[in-house]
Amino acid sequence: MTRLYHVRTYGCQMNLHDSEKVENLLHHAGWRAAAGPEDADLLLINTCSIREKAEHRLGSDLGALRDWRSAAPGRVLGVGGCVAQQEGDALLRRFPHLDFVFGTHNVRRVPELAEAAGSGIRHAVTEESRSLERFDQPERHPEFPARTPGRAWLTVMEGCDLFCSFCIVPRTRGREISRPAAAILAEARRLEASGVRELTLLGQTVNAYGRHATRRGPDPETGSVPFAWLLRQLDALPGVARLRYLSPHPMFFDEELVRAHAEVESLQPHVHLPLQSGSDRVLARMRRRYDVARYLGLVERLRAARPDIALTTDLIVGFPGETRADFQETLRAVREVAFADSYSFKYSARPGTAAAAFDERVPPEEAQDRLEELQALQRALTLGYHRGRVGETAEVLVEGPSRRAEATLEEPLPQLQGRDAYHRVVNFRAPAALTPGSLVRLALVEATPHSLLGELPDVQPGPLLADENPRPTGPV
Repeated sequence: MTRLYHVRTYGCQMNLHDSEKVENLLHHAGWRAAAGPEDADLLLINTCSIREKAEHRLGSDLGALRDWRSAAPGRVLGVGGCVAQQEGDALLRRFPHLDFVFGTHNVRRVPELAEAAGSGIRHAVTEESRSLERFDQPERHPEFPARTPGRAWLTVMEGCDLFCSFCIVPRTRGREISRPAAAILAEARRLEASGVRELTLLGQTVNAYGRHATRRGPDPETGSVPFAWLLRQLDALPGVARLRYLSPHPMFFDEELVRAHAEVESLQPHVHLPLQSGSDRVLARMRRRYDVARYLGLVERLRAARPDIALTTDLIVGFPGETRADFQETLRAVREVAFADSYSFKYSARPGTAAAAFDERVPPEEAQDRLEELQALQRALTLGYHRGRVGETAEVLVEGPSRRAEATLEEPLPQLQGRDAYHRVVNFRAPAALTPGSLVRLALVEATPHSLLGELPDVQPGPLLADENPRPTGPV
């Protein structure tokens, strides 16, 4: 009898990609995907610990899954990801119905842990590893279809050495380690052969790739190359039409990388460039290693290299000691850059970080007011950016059906959605034969605060509905 699994994933693209790796490993071990948790023999939760809310969600989920675990004999429950790395066997002690825990460096051990749990062995595996073997994964199993046809993530490095005062990533993902360029290119060629048209390079500080081993060229000992060199090598793959990367750090943009945005044809005109705060005083307390002037200088250099580049960012409000004047500096910086979009959050104290011990906490009500003010500004900026795009023609990589509109008797064409070169969602009507992973050219005809609306040249659609709650695409 075929054993079935179900995976719940919280957090960033790295977590989503890790879940893909786990599922592929389970397929190779004989498991298959369940239609939902009620049909699963194995349920995995891949966790995020960037904000306290995500940890609370895990506790709530695990409590609710006690009944799921006991409803059928032989069911197995596992937890992985950043909370697992952080808490380890403390999760096993807190939740007696939890069977195993695996950390961020131990994805490859999931099939083994699931088998052991089936024999009644409860185990937590959270050892950190500096071995490059942790990047090695089997090829995609033929019965494990891609969930994002035409697009794929490609891990180039993991970890972070910067220890920003608010960030728990160095403790949950470990120190920086870069893959050899040859291994990255080999995986990229396999993805290209499978029909992937768009590659997104992933890393906690992705443009720090190879920095410890390379200065001006390839490092023969580690196999690393400078990040901009890696982009140029991937650009040479004829089947890959689009290259992206997430999430970079402003301090690792050298001139070669900036120039790549002008010269590398497949490198898309979008950069997610975390700012976090527009106040130099707050940036210093955050240990971000740049000030606003340096950040704005980088923005100017990127726009000189690629004038149409779309910039998005991350922002934190309510950081300990942030005054109203500091917050106004953030608003000023957001207006000056005119970000196409941003991901903004209230500060959340994370255990073991320097900022967790800071005094001068911003009252929750004030932090919420600041967040709402910032998000209102960003909605206006995003709508203005979208309106400026109306009348253009855009190449869109089709993702699949829109979440809002289906075909009707009055309008028989289904509504689809995809992303353009600037990583903006475009909704449009098209024949069902237009499959996910296709590249199409659309006329942009309308703007909303969340998406653009487009038309195929030979299709006259009925009313289009904007997706007010687009799929989450937040940074690493």
